[in-house]
Amino acid sequence: MAHEIKHHLTDDILMGYAAGTLPEAFNLMVAAHLSLCDTCRAQAESFDAVGGEVLNESMSNSAAMTSDSLAATMALIADGAMNSEAAVEQTADPVLPKPLRNYVGGSLDDVNWRGVGMGVKQAILPTSSGASARLLFIPAGAAMPDHGHRGVEMTMVLKGAFQDEDGYFARGDVEIADSDLHHTPVADIHEDCICLAVTDAPLTFEGLLPKIVQRFARI
Repeated sequence: MAHEIKHHLTDDILMGYAAGTLPEAFNLMVAAHLSLCDTCRAQAESFDAVGGEVLNESMSNSAAMTSDSLAATMALIADGAMNSEAAVEQTADPVLPKPLRNYVGGSLDDVNWRGVGMGVKQAILPTSSGASARLLFIPAGAAMPDHGHRGVEMTMVLKGAFQDEDGYFARGDVEIADSDLHHTPVADIHEDCICLAVTDAPLTFEGLLPKIVQRFARI
């Protein structure tokens, strides 16, 4: 039975996504969540519709399209759709949502994991400046170091689950943490946990060892 997603994106984040004002890493998070969450996808589509109406109004006095503009646009859409379908067929993966597959070069088997200690592994994804994105692998029952936040950290579960002071998060759930939340995520003991995490500022750690790890792990 599919997990019922209980922790969703906020309207502010969805509006930022629709307006194109989020950093690439946060756009990736939103796109990945929307591919799993019917509720947030419907809300995002409503914001897109509003934005489309505003765009139509702003273009009401613009120059008319040339006679072949529609045909050229439809040809590009058809070509892109065929390429997209081929890519999906070649890289289908039960854990990684479609928006993540291009960032790892295929499926979960293609992720270039790097150990950061205590069995935890990460893979930093190539995104533009302004925010960072990474995949995290947390062994079943393992705890992440206790930490706080200088900015915003968004974490979405892709496999397994974790629990912290803010609740229980399973596949598709997103935790949005800011400077008000200090937490210690612990992976569910029944299964290894894989997450997508994005941040727009370094985390804050109290212990000496996590601070040392932070330097080379870039978290």
